[in-house]
Parts: sequence; structure tokens; C-alpha cells
Amino acid sequence: MAGTGNTQAPRVVILKTGSTYPQIKDQFGDFDAWFTRGLSSQLQLTVVDVTRASPPGHPSDWQGIVITGSPAMVSNREPWSEQAAHWVRQAVEDNVPLLGVCYGHQLLAHAMGGKVDYHPKGRETGTRLVRLFAAAQSDPLFSQLPQTFPAQLTHKQSVLELPPGAVLLGESDFEPHQAFRVGDNAWGVQFHPEFTEHIMKAYLEVQYPDLQAEGLDANGLMASVQPADDAARLLQLFSERILRHSET
Repeated sequence: MAGTGNTQAPRVVILKTGSTYPQIKDQFGDFDAWFTRGLSSQLQLTVVDVTRASPPGHPSDWQGIVITGSPAMVSNREPWSEQAAHWVRQAVEDNVPLLGVCYGHQLLAHAMGGKVDYHPKGRETGTRLVRLFAAAQSDPLFSQLPQTFPAQLTHKQSVLELPPGAVLLGESDFEPHQAFRVGDNAWGVQFHPEFTEHIMKAYLEVQYPDLQAEGLDANGLMASVQPADDAARLLQLFSERILRHSET
């Protein structure tokens, strides 16, 4: 467990659910470093690798929770993942601000009764456009983003069915469930607000042989990578949500 920040700041835990490819980690650091960079410096951040340790304490001990992506698959229901899902369900019940990204998005959906499995059309990767639905206009986070914006993506599994009562916020051409909210304070996003365009290109380089084998245009995907500043803003918007919520 590693912590950083001011003891007066809201306490936020980053649940790390795996690690990136070694060659990407060597160049850019690991998942938790990318989230640390994108979240507000006014938060006291603690990183817990839940593949190696239990989620820390009770969710209500924290003022905010972030769940990273992972090379693991939610549908495998590994013991550490199921334990984390139970903890996440408690967090939602306790109304702790929570943001799940990619694996975290899928884990949130699974924890709350949705269905997660492989996308029937295979992999989505690269920079893609996310379109927001009308429901996003009244959402505390997504109301502050454009109706359409580019985002970095890489995943094979998806939320195939949303949890009961979830509010669908966004889609892409490939993925109908790009973003959703459960209750007032828990969000899942399939896209990666923590990725820079350089990290996205590094992923495509690693994936290049597989993309070709799958019949995808690897060169075209690489050429179409662009910055995704609006998607990246989500981490600051979520930080602001935690700061406001911790004052109430």
C-alpha cells in the first residue's frame, strides 16, 4: 500500500486490478501512476493492489474510490475479483463516490447485477468517438462534457447488460454501454480517461500482431490516434465531485 498527499485532504483509494504490459510499464509507469497524474492534487491518494490484498477496510472509510483497468476478465470470476465486487457493492450502498474504468466499469456492473462477457464482435481499440445520451445532460459529471468527444479504448469484454436501475450515459459505434451511473455517486466508463495518446499508441504497437491476425487495420488505428482531452477531464470532474461530497 502506498500513499501520498495531505492528511487533511479527502482520502481516495485507487483499487489496482492488474498491471499493464511490461514494455509499457517501463516507459510510462503502471495504471495507478496514470490515475495519480489525472486526479486532483487536493486528494490524498492510496493505491491498493486488490489482486494481492483485500480491499482496504470498509468503503465508508474512504471519501472516494477509483477502480483501474486490468488484463484479467471479470467473467472469470477470480476470487480476488469477486471479493472486490462485494466491496464495490457496499461502496455503492454507502453512496461513496466511485469511478470504475474499463475492468472497473465492468466490475461495477457485475457487482450491481449486470452482465459482463466478451463483446460478440471482438476487440475495440484505439481512439473512438463517444456519444452522450440525453440523460448525460443532468449527470453531475457528464453534463460538463461535450455531447461527442474522442476517447482512448482497448477492451475485449464489455457490459452486455446494465445493472437494474442504471442510467446509460454514453455509447460508441462499437460499444453500446460506454458510460453509466448507478445511484447518485457511482460511475462506470469503458473508455480510458487516464490514457494519453502516447500510451494509446504504445498499446497499439504491442497489439499490432494480434490486430492483424484479427483482420483489423492496425496501421489505420495507429494513424487515427489523437489526444482525448475531454475524456481525460473526467478525472478532474470526478475529483471535484469527491471534494464537494466530502464537505457535506
